[in-house]
Amino acid sequence: MNKQNKIITWVVFYLCVTVASSAGFVFPLGDDNLWYTSLIEPRFAPPSWVFAPVWTTLYLLIATSAFRIMTKSSYKMNDFLPLAIALWSLQLALNVIWTPIFSGAQNLEVAFYYIIMLWVIIIAYIFVCWRIDRLASLMMMPYLAWVSFASVLNYYYWQLN
Repeated sequence: MNKQNKIITWVVFYLCVTVASSAGFVFPLGDDNLWYTSLIEPRFAPPSWVFAPVWTTLYLLIATSAFRIMTKSSYKMNDFLPLAIALWSLQLALNVIWTPIFSGAQNLEVAFYYIIMLWVIIIAYIFVCWRIDRLASLMMMPYLAWVSFASVLNYYYWQLN
């Protein structure tokens, strides 16, 4: 991949991630959302201020993982590239959809099912990426850990409310 294509790829992926992360501004969780603050919280729920730095870091890792995958040029890896791109796109879409379901529609049960689908797609992406770029795969591990925690948190919010 030439330098110009790498720049275009970088811009596209980081733009996608920026757009995806903006869902948190439209449907905020935390002190700015009266419905969310009225929910019974699980004892292990983190304070609201934790979400912004965690998601900023995770979105940078998610985008960088995709960038690394897109800039690989080995012919052996290209067999898995379309699948990796599809899984990356699907996980980002599910990630974006979760916030309006949880916070906008205030449907904790459906949000839980979406986050479980997200968790499965992240795992699939990690496995496919392992064959293309192990660092890109490893970069998704913190995201998987956070979504695992968020899944448990979502479940408890649903059960408590």
